[in-house]
Amino acid sequence: MEITVFRTPGLGDQSYLLAHEGKGVLVDPQRDIDRFLDVAAERDLELRYVLETHLHNDYVSGARHAALRAGAELVLPAAAAAVYPYTPAFHLEDLDAGGGLGIRPLHTPGHTPEHTSYLVLIDGEPVAVFSGGSLLVASAGRPDLLGPERARTLATLQYDSLHRLAALPRDVGLYPTHGEGSFCTTTGAGRHISTIGAEQDGNPLLALPTAAALADELLAEPMPIPAFYAHVGPANLLGTPPAPGTGLPEITVADLTDEVHVLDIRPLAAQAAGFLPGSTGIELGEDFGSWAGWLLPYGEPTALVAEPGQDVSDARTQLARIGLDDVRGVIRDLGTAATARFELADLPAFLDRLPGAQLLDVRMPGERRAEPLPGASERFLPDLLTDGIPAELDPDRPVLVSCSSGRRAAIAATLLTRHGYEPVVLTGAGAPQVAAALAA
Repeated sequence: MEITVFRTPGLGDQSYLLAHEGKGVLVDPQRDIDRFLDVAAERDLELRYVLETHLHNDYVSGARHAALRAGAELVLPAAAAAVYPYTPAFHLEDLDAGGGLGIRPLHTPGHTPEHTSYLVLIDGEPVAVFSGGSLLVASAGRPDLLGPERARTLATLQYDSLHRLAALPRDVGLYPTHGEGSFCTTTGAGRHISTIGAEQDGNPLLALPTAAALADELLAEPMPIPAFYAHVGPANLLGTPPAPGTGLPEITVADLTDEVHVLDIRPLAAQAAGFLPGSTGIELGEDFGSWAGWLLPYGEPTALVAEPGQDVSDARTQLARIGLDDVRGVIRDLGTAATARFELADLPAFLDRLPGAQLLDVRMPGERRAEPLPGASERFLPDLLTDGIPAELDPDRPVLVSCSSGRRAAIAATLLTRHGYEPVVLTGAGAPQVAAALAA
C-alpha cells in the first residue's frame, strides 16, 4: 500500500491518493482535480472510490467530478444529504475495493454532524485511517463552524469520536484532511500526518477526562471563521460545476464596470508604488485565495491586476478552489490610474517613526493576546471591513500598520487608503519584534 499526500498549504489541507495492487482510492479532493487524476493515471490505477469525510466549508469539493471523470464510485457520509447521486457510507459497513483492499466507514461526528472517517484494511488488517476533521495531529477539528447554537453539541460529540479513533491499533497511520494553516483546526501542530500511537501519547485533547472538559477546551478561544465558509458549505451540498480553466483574457482599466471588484496580486513593492484606488491588494502567495474569499463580497465579479508577464494561473486556481469563478480578466498596465499608495518600512525605519505615531495591529485576537503590542489600536484585518477603522485613528496623520510578517498589514493598507488614511506598513518583521524593541 502507498499513500500519496497532496498538500494545499494556503488552506492547510491535505488530499490523499491510496494505491494498492492497481486499485486506487481518492480522499477529500479539492476542485482542481487534474493533479490527482494525473498521478492516478501515471500509476495506471483503477480508481475505485472517491471518498468524502464531510461536507467541507473551506473549499469546493472536487469529489463528484473526479469520480465522474475516473468512473469511480463517489462515497459520502450517509447523513450528508447532498442532492447529487452518491453511495452513502454507513458506520461499519465495509466497502470492498478489490485486491484485499477494504474501506471501513467510522461515524465520527463533531467537526460536522455527518462526519465519517475511513479505516483502511489490507487483507482484513487495519493499516491507516483517513480522519478528515476529527482526530488531527495534536489537535481536533473545530466544532463551531456551523454556528454557535450547534457548537457545544458538536464539541461534546467530538469527544467520543476522538476516542473511537484513538482506540485503533497504535501502528495505524493517521491521515487527517485538516492541518496547520487550516481554519478548521483548533490549533496548529506543525505536522500533517501521524500515527494513532503518537496521538495516544501526545495529543493533549485525548488526555481530557470528559466530553464536557473537551467542549470547554475546544470552545474556549475559537479562531475567527473566514467569511467564505458560509457559502462553500452549501455549495458542496448542492454541487458545483467543474473548475474553470486557468486562462484569463487581458483587459484594461477602461473595461472595468462598477460591479467588478479589483484584486491586485502584484508584489508589495509594486502595489506600494501605486495601485488602483478602491482595489484590494493581496500579493499572490499560498494563502491568496483564502484572503480574497474573506475580504471580497462572495460571488461578485472580480478582475486581477498583475505584473507584465506574471503568471495568473495559480491565482485563478486558488479562487476556483473556494468557488470564486467570475473573474473577468487581468489588467497588466494601470497607466496613470495607479494613484493610491502606501509606504513600506523595515523594522529600523518603522521604529524610527513610532514616537508620537498612530499604531494599528491587524493580527488575530489570539495573536494579540499572546504577544501584545503596547499602545496599538487593534482591529483584525477582516474586521476593518465589518467593524470599520478604529475611531481613534486620525486620517490626517500617518498610520503605522503591523501584523506578524507584513502580509496582512499590506492588505490592510489598501483598505485604509479607501478612507483617506496614509498607511506605513512594517515589512520583514512583525508586531512581536516591535514589542520586543519597545521593551528593550
